[in-house]
Amino acid sequence: MTAAPFDPAAATYDTEFTDSVTGRALRTTVCHHLEGVFRPGQRVLEVGCGTGEDAVWLARRGVEVVATDSSPAMLEVARRKAATAGVAERVSFAPLDLARIAVELPPPGVPFDGALSDFGALNCLQERHGFAAALAGWLRPGALLATVVMGPVCPWEILWHLLNGRPRTAFRRLGRSVTARLGDGPPIRVWYPGPGTLRRELEPFFRRVRLAGVGVLVPPPYLEHLARRRSWLVERLGRFDQRHGHRFPAPWFADHHLSIFERREAGR
Repeated sequence: MTAAPFDPAAATYDTEFTDSVTGRALRTTVCHHLEGVFRPGQRVLEVGCGTGEDAVWLARRGVEVVATDSSPAMLEVARRKAATAGVAERVSFAPLDLARIAVELPPPGVPFDGALSDFGALNCLQERHGFAAALAGWLRPGALLATVVMGPVCPWEILWHLLNGRPRTAFRRLGRSVTARLGDGPPIRVWYPGPGTLRRELEPFFRRVRLAGVGVLVPPPYLEHLARRRSWLVERLGRFDQRHGHRFPAPWFADHHLSIFERREAGR
């Protein structure tokens, strides 16, 4: 099995993010906004499933999930998680490189009823217009696409790095691209599109019908050492994000922005 950039992080991803104070608060906000987006009996494609947390969450609600990722190690953790949760019959897994979605995604037979890409998978693409064109061919007209993407302006990040004397790091997301790494994995290039940029990239195949910030007040995961000291406060900040993250200008000043898009008829 060929190693992928995110393989080294698979064993520790849930400990360092999924089960962390900040990770739980961020994912709870995402789940809050996804309630009702995908319905029981629908067939949904997940792009960049990681360790399968979202696939299991959807499957428990009766959604049939085809979960994909470029990392074989992440997929293996996700398979075990789905089996442990008792939802393996509603989740299937497949390798998929986002940059090669047009040639690597197997024909669905029947178009998908929806798609999901959570927590920054699309940040690994320099631009997402080609992704949208390919994905539109696999979704039925009117299908919903949910994306959670890291944005260019995160006040928590800017303030933290400025206070620690790192101005270049504070504003790194505003650059054309940056080099980042997940856990002990190799460095990868990452881009940070804002809500407006993402909307333009996904047109004319999709139209945005909802926008919200994720991590407006909740600190980024790398500040977990601070969040653990005041976990009760992080939970309250998370509830604020859920109630008010859709209000202007919150989505433009959050660690991530969540968009719900509808697949246009013209996107065939």
